[in-house]
Amino acid sequence: MTALDIGGSRVLLGTCSWADASLVKESDWYPKRTMTAAQRLAYYASRFPIVEVDSTFYFPPTPELSQTWADRTPPGFTMNIKAWSLLTGHPTFPSSLWEDMQPAVPPEHRDKRRIYPHYLPAPALDEAFERFRHSLLPLQRAGRLGAVLLRYPRWFGPTDENRQQLRDTVARLPDLRLCVELRHARWLEGGACEPTLELLEQLGVSFVCVDEPAGHPSSMPPVVAVTSDLAVVRFHGRNTSTWDDPEITTPAERFGYRYSAGELLEWVPRIRELAASAGEVHVLMNNCWRDDAAVNAAELAELLAG
Repeated sequence: MTALDIGGSRVLLGTCSWADASLVKESDWYPKRTMTAAQRLAYYASRFPIVEVDSTFYFPPTPELSQTWADRTPPGFTMNIKAWSLLTGHPTFPSSLWEDMQPAVPPEHRDKRRIYPHYLPAPALDEAFERFRHSLLPLQRAGRLGAVLLRYPRWFGPTDENRQQLRDTVARLPDLRLCVELRHARWLEGGACEPTLELLEQLGVSFVCVDEPAGHPSSMPPVVAVTSDLAVVRFHGRNTSTWDDPEITTPAERFGYRYSAGELLEWVPRIRELAASAGEVHVLMNNCWRDDAAVNAAELAELLAG
């Protein structure tokens, strides 16, 4: 599959993982289960023009790993990168912090199971952002880097402090295309929606549209909007039974859901609407349980093309 041209906009469809264990071990999407990591990525890139890398949320990549991804994919392939958890205020594995930066964590926090950005002094946090940005340079130089996804936690609400945090984060990641997924509904409810979109537009970052269980207390309002030249849509599935189940710890299982053709068809006019206002649209399936995401991405591409 190649990028689609919809009204002059370049529309790329793909998934949020090419190596999830359930896809590799519990489905027949890959021709062989004995394929190497390099073979799997090459095969994926022969089927889709874009992928989102989820592993970078847990551990920042090294420049060497980014170079490997660039070497294993063809020209024109796009990789969106999910920002490391520390950069968006999520609880973060202490071991994911570079070894030489471990002493920057104050003694009273060093034995904790998770660390947070406010644990670090400002210069150390600046350094963490810079190292993450630097790790992506091989992808950027190779023309493979799409957007960096800043996905904020549910407790990140529309306060003045958090608006300033958004500004600071964008300033700390210069020269990168950024997209923002908000998970606190009050950002998009009532009179707050327009100021939120205006803030993202002022910052030059993309608003991430989402499809998730409608009407669920922790779901976002179904807003479809463009705030930069890139529009992004992420499909999380509509499985209400697993959405907030504390017993489920595997992300792919939490988002496990196979969209029907009718449900995908609902998004055809919305994606065309986005394409009318943006030069590029990234459509990514995060329902990565087994081959659900890969199948749905291919089905939606056919619907858009047809």
